[in-house]
Amino acid sequence: MQRYIFFGLQLVLVLGLYALPQRRQAPPRIRIPFGLDELPQDLIRDFRPEVATLGRQLFSDPILSVDHKTSCASCHQPEHGFASTERLPMGSLGRHALRNAPTLLNRAYGKTFSWDGKASELETQVLLPIENPNEMALPLEQALARLAADAEYAKRFQKLFGREPRKDDLALALASYVRSLLTGDSVIDRFHAGQEVELAPAEKAGMWIFESKGGCWQCHSGSNFSDEGFHNSGVGVVDGRPEPGRAAVTGKRRDKGAFKTPTLRGLPATAPYMHDGSLATLEAVVAFYRRGGNANPGIDPRLKPLDLSDQEAGFLVAFLRALSRHPDPQGLPKRGQQKPSRKRR
Repeated sequence: MQRYIFFGLQLVLVLGLYALPQRRQAPPRIRIPFGLDELPQDLIRDFRPEVATLGRQLFSDPILSVDHKTSCASCHQPEHGFASTERLPMGSLGRHALRNAPTLLNRAYGKTFSWDGKASELETQVLLPIENPNEMALPLEQALARLAADAEYAKRFQKLFGREPRKDDLALALASYVRSLLTGDSVIDRFHAGQEVELAPAEKAGMWIFESKGGCWQCHSGSNFSDEGFHNSGVGVVDGRPEPGRAAVTGKRRDKGAFKTPTLRGLPATAPYMHDGSLATLEAVVAFYRRGGNANPGIDPRLKPLDLSDQEAGFLVAFLRALSRHPDPQGLPKRGQQKPSRKRR
């Protein structure tokens, strides 16, 4: 009898656990981490967490792909800094994207979007992978029809927008979620703010190389470590001939081979690097710039071989990793104890 009572109690416990309410994710919000610039007030004012919550669900739902197998998160994986571990990530129908999936972190600070800047607004960019035949391969009209036919989505679009799913609403939902993906508050941010944080000697030496000897700051500038510009560094050059790059958008010869300057935040999680995913490690990236990139007629004149020793190259890698290392909360100053900020380039 005791045995039956024991098993009965176990069954009640198990059923009780299943009956507990599932923990819900907090709605996405725009919380600007320490070290990042302020965002435009109209962006903050118009941000609706409930719309971003819908965007978060859509981001991970393969309903937006032709074969119901690929979602935005398939290539922009949260556990990998919203980038992909594949050089050219797999899309629907067994096809591969033509370019590496860049991180979506801090795209709220973007001026243009995609590696060649083909999209001038985030709302435009977030829809491009859905119709791209090498990515999700689903005509937008069919994507909207699927959402309208889904009872849950139809109800949520009606509640949020007062109508059945439309292109602009889908774009706003996805873009709102992407804008909430912010990262900062690294030990480098705290050091730049004049706070006492523990930096390894290699990280300090790498910072000096980044800000002076290496000249890296000329393109990787500002609080997001990107000038949001386009530069020809020779990535993708074959036999001295660059890819179209930015020129495919502008039609200007001087833009041939130029691609967007990526942020340097989140680097340890977002390998491989460059628009073609051709550099597998940060060590390989530094080695690429040590030799001055790949020669071609349109290479950025600021790009010169770097006179770095192997040890200095290691220091630079240490600094790049430190841009994603968060400080120990126990060692941070309390309010009113902050020191004056160092000026960031």
